[in-house]
Amino acid sequence: MLRLTDFVIDCPDPMRLATFYADVVGREVAAGSDDGWASVRCGEIQLAFQRVDDYRPPEWPSSDHPQQYHLDFEVDEFEPEQRRVIELGATLQKDFVRPDGYGWRVFTDPVGHPFCLCRNACPSNLVPDEASA
Repeated sequence: MLRLTDFVIDCPDPMRLATFYADVVGREVAAGSDDGWASVRCGEIQLAFQRVDDYRPPEWPSSDHPQQYHLDFEVDEFEPEQRRVIELGATLQKDFVRPDGYGWRVFTDPVGHPFCLCRNACPSNLVPDEASA
């Protein structure tokens, strides 16, 4: 049986980035984390952060040094979560929220990895033009 256990993210300072994401998801940095490897348990999967001495951040949305991955976080409302992640050190990059209030906003974490706050239309996930048809 195969089971996904870790999502490992390269970074220059594992404890700093683990603390950022622990605060984002309301969890603790795992015991035993250090400046070479740190992690945050999110259910059965662990976000893990490993030190890379010559780390170069992705350049979203450039393809010169592409994002390689990104994390999506579902939110009930954008504004309170946006304020919170910015206070924690995130930077808003682009807003893809439709007039009906659904869509996503792209942020970068303190070392440049992109992540999104998403609000999906439930239950239909229809775009506005389809909903009015």
